[in-house]
Amino acid sequence: MGSTSTPLTLPVLPLDDEVVLPGMVVPLDLNDADVRAAVEAAQAAARSQPGKPRVLLVPRIDGTYASTGVLGTVEQVGRLADGDPGALIRGRDRVKIGAGTTGPGAALWVEGTRIDESAPDPLPGQVADLVKEYKALATAWLRKRGAWQVVDRVQAIDDISALADNSGYSPFLTTEQKVELLETADPVARLRLATQQLRDHLAEQDVAETIAKDVQEGVDKQQREFLLRRQLEAVRKELRELNGEIGKDPAEESDDYRARVEAADLPEKVREAALKEVDKLERSSDQSPEGSWIRTWLDTVLELPWNERTEDAYDIEGAKSVLDAEHAGLDDVKERITEYLAVRKRRSDRGLGVVGGRRGGAVLALVGPPGVGKTSLGESVAHAMGRKFVRVALGGVRDEAEIRGHRRTYVGALPGRIVRAIKEAGSMNPVVLLDEIDKVGSDFRGDPAAALLEVLDPAQNHTFRDHYLEVELDLSDVVFLATANVLEAIPEALLDRMELVRLDGYTEDEKVVIARDHLLVRQLERAGLNKDEVTLDESALRKLAGEYTREAGVRNLERSIARLLRKVAAQHELGERELPFTVTDGDLRALIGRPHHVPESAQDPAERRTAVPGVATGLAVTGAGGDVLFVEASLADPETGAAGLTLTGQLGDVMKESAQIALSFLRSRGAELELPVGDLKDRGVHIHFPAGAVPKDGPSAGITMTTALASLLSGRLVRTDVAMTGEVSLTGRVLPIGGVKQKLLAAHRAGVTTVIIPKRNEPDLDDVPAEVLERLDVHAVTDVRQVLDLALSPATAEARPEVPVAA
Repeated sequence: MGSTSTPLTLPVLPLDDEVVLPGMVVPLDLNDADVRAAVEAAQAAARSQPGKPRVLLVPRIDGTYASTGVLGTVEQVGRLADGDPGALIRGRDRVKIGAGTTGPGAALWVEGTRIDESAPDPLPGQVADLVKEYKALATAWLRKRGAWQVVDRVQAIDDISALADNSGYSPFLTTEQKVELLETADPVARLRLATQQLRDHLAEQDVAETIAKDVQEGVDKQQREFLLRRQLEAVRKELRELNGEIGKDPAEESDDYRARVEAADLPEKVREAALKEVDKLERSSDQSPEGSWIRTWLDTVLELPWNERTEDAYDIEGAKSVLDAEHAGLDDVKERITEYLAVRKRRSDRGLGVVGGRRGGAVLALVGPPGVGKTSLGESVAHAMGRKFVRVALGGVRDEAEIRGHRRTYVGALPGRIVRAIKEAGSMNPVVLLDEIDKVGSDFRGDPAAALLEVLDPAQNHTFRDHYLEVELDLSDVVFLATANVLEAIPEALLDRMELVRLDGYTEDEKVVIARDHLLVRQLERAGLNKDEVTLDESALRKLAGEYTREAGVRNLERSIARLLRKVAAQHELGERELPFTVTDGDLRALIGRPHHVPESAQDPAERRTAVPGVATGLAVTGAGGDVLFVEASLADPETGAAGLTLTGQLGDVMKESAQIALSFLRSRGAELELPVGDLKDRGVHIHFPAGAVPKDGPSAGITMTTALASLLSGRLVRTDVAMTGEVSLTGRVLPIGGVKQKLLAAHRAGVTTVIIPKRNEPDLDDVPAEVLERLDVHAVTDVRQVLDLALSPATAEARPEVPVAA
């Protein structure tokens, strides 16, 4: 295939948004100046050469000429059907347009080269199949339009090029598609393109016909239903008039609910249940209380966002920056949320949104002491994910129906708190914070914690059934965050369904950052102060965190900052202080009084609790986080005859047993440690835990009690800077305990520098912040002898001091 070398000089006849292919015969209006100029120029040129006048038909789309045109001959000039002057032009051959040139008349003349459209020699079978397919598709389309006389003409075309160009008559082709046919010189490729265009059009037509048929059937059904309902209304009206009934037509109200149900975007099973209730409403009378129950139920179902979902923000780095900006520390839960979002993004990218009816929700339990930011973290998670946030307070809930809803047979029945939270959120994938899940109670009304088992089980909650709704509600896309202070208060079966994330409290450095970046900003606004009016020096913040408050969280720290700012604001209003003012650690005592928590190491040596033998420092975990615990031991006067062991300080059974074990170990192994164990046989032993109003239990004070007794017997003081935790066995082994991170944070807050822990708890040090470990000298031990060597001060030249005697 190529082009001949004989150039053609032709006047251009532009076709605006129209294309003429070779073989087509088209009438053109001579009222168009461009058309008239081209035809007149062609007629003038034809007078000097044999043959009919020739023009170059070129498509002009948005003012731009195509690169290929069609050589056309003016067959006849006369009048069109409407009486206007016109010309009948037949397309002959494709012409490649070249440079412009000059010629007679007002038309644009160009040089062109005729394109050779001779077909190559492809496989005869392939061409024959293509021709057969095109003719079959064209025949099917023409028969749908009733153009039977054209079918025979198409079937009679044998030339491949002419058959492909015959598509130019197709009204469904766009101008761009026709231009593509014009510019495709290869006849086989052009026929293949025409076949594809015709095939696509027939497929679209089939779909359109199917939709039209379905719509028509639906309209017919609606018309029949409308007619029958009108007849039913007329019958009811006649019955009411016959019985003398007056008042509002109940059918109007039921029809309103029916229309609302049919217009709502409900899941199929929910729609079926709602329409059944509408049928009941239509059959019920005005006096029946069932009508009121049905209307309330329908209102609840229609208000739920069955198919509403917010799109997750899959900007992983952005979500991480949001969490970091709103909360300092808490790396574990931030990492978990970041991992969740990353997995959701990958599943979404790979089309794995729903698997087995379940979506990719999450159930996390945030366990930690008060004031560490568990509740506010839920809002930040929703913010980071771009989801709605709902808080459900479970503290003090005792009725199982609060979770699963009431049966509709009860007067004043309502759906449960979970369903109400979904309705309040307005989407099926919010972040739901189940606050204080460890405070849920149980009584004769049921166990709400047991009702939460299905809600928080990722394998079941995609078919959650509320007692009030009695239809399936998909909770599998909800992110549940449950908060608790005490892990032991959560039922084991419920805890097993949640992924545990511990928030063990903040280090002093983290508290300073939180106070500077979050608490101070909020309290300045509440005190009516600008940030440039009052500034808190870092030394002041550090002293507030270390000596004025001693807690795992930051609530008391925020209260101290608020009190400080209120004092400054009041002094300014009274004219006692000028602003701006920078608060340093030296100003704190004058503004808010003395510190409440002076570290033991900062006390006068004579006033320290461990200034006498028989007192040791232990570490414990409470509901408020880690804490420092002192153990005191004394021996009774032998003359009193009060032998045995006395324990005080409101101790639990496990702690009492630990005291017995410590005493038994020293009685049996004390001689090896060079301790006067005879005193333990003849005199009564008293072990006391100060803060007697606070209940205490657990085995982790075992080595602390052993150390206190050994200090008492040896007369060696326990080092002030040492705290310890660990269970003791009868053979003197130090056994592992829990809460290592919280205990080390408490030791750090209390100013302790040396901590003794069991050897088997050494892996738990990975969870402790690096800045805390840098300031603590942690010793992992396996035997009580190692504890005594580390904790007791070296023996002096003086004899044992007098052993404290209990009166």
